[in-house]
Amino acid sequence: MAGSNGTIGDASFIHQQIFKMDMDAATSTETAVAVLTSLFFCFINCVMLFALKSKRIFQETPRYILFGHMLMNDSVLLLVTTIMYTVALCFLPIPKSICTLLVFISHCTFRNAPLTLALMSLERYIAICFPLRHCNIATPKRTGFAIGIIWFLSSINFVTDIIFVLALDPGYLASVIFCTLEKLFLFKWQLDKYQAFDVLYFVSVAVIIIFTYISIMITARSVSSDKDSAKKALKTVLLHLIQLGLCLTSFLYTIIERTLYMMTGSNSSLFIILRYLNYLIVLILPRCLSPLIYGMRDEAVWPLFKYLFCYRSGKVRPTVNVH
Repeated sequence: MAGSNGTIGDASFIHQQIFKMDMDAATSTETAVAVLTSLFFCFINCVMLFALKSKRIFQETPRYILFGHMLMNDSVLLLVTTIMYTVALCFLPIPKSICTLLVFISHCTFRNAPLTLALMSLERYIAICFPLRHCNIATPKRTGFAIGIIWFLSSINFVTDIIFVLALDPGYLASVIFCTLEKLFLFKWQLDKYQAFDVLYFVSVAVIIIFTYISIMITARSVSSDKDSAKKALKTVLLHLIQLGLCLTSFLYTIIERTLYMMTGSNSSLFIILRYLNYLIVLILPRCLSPLIYGMRDEAVWPLFKYLFCYRSGKVRPTVNVH
């Protein structure tokens, strides 16, 4: 009987070890896929950024300045998000000061993305609806100032919370924690305020996008002299709307994860799989599609990007034709 119990215990132990090995292998595979995907699209973004930097005309045109900022912002967000996700998968505690820095960068870049796209839609709205005043309204200097406002708006909520916490506890950043946004808050009302600002943020950006793109659609349809240009404008509007929609769905990431947690439990393998898919589809995919949606359809940037991406294998350097 004792031998039988020992055999059963050994079998159970072996089964647990095999399950643990399978989970470790699955975690390693998920981490590798997430890291490689992020690095690949960061590389694409960097090549496209280099293409924008290679021509002075791109650095002086507001829509390309905003596009460059979007590429830089998405690249930083991909890298920081991948680092935080890998640390979370490995259950690694890190100093709270480093966690605060990572969360701050991800917080700002995460909210910069839809704000930048909303600003790009406003720039296109002015270009199409007020073409004669576009050069005077959308200047490189004003574009840089608008980008500064974006960074201020995206950072002010988090910065005030950190200052408040440090005022109450000067040694706040000295401990070691598992890095999550919730662990950085001392009071529940801080998280509630954070979520309330996200709702206000989402609604405000959505209103701007809907207003500008409906106006662009109406203006594009009213053009009767050039049907081809009107059709091209409508296709561009549709693709930008999809891009903005994907970006705005990223605000649902936390809500979806909490819903999955309530439905499946934190320790179930189903929750781990669904959480990983949520991370890839809702959080990573919209950042990866930005250069593909915007860059591929740009007649000035795309030929230059292909030339640089293929290690300059072409014999003739593509010319830039900015409209």
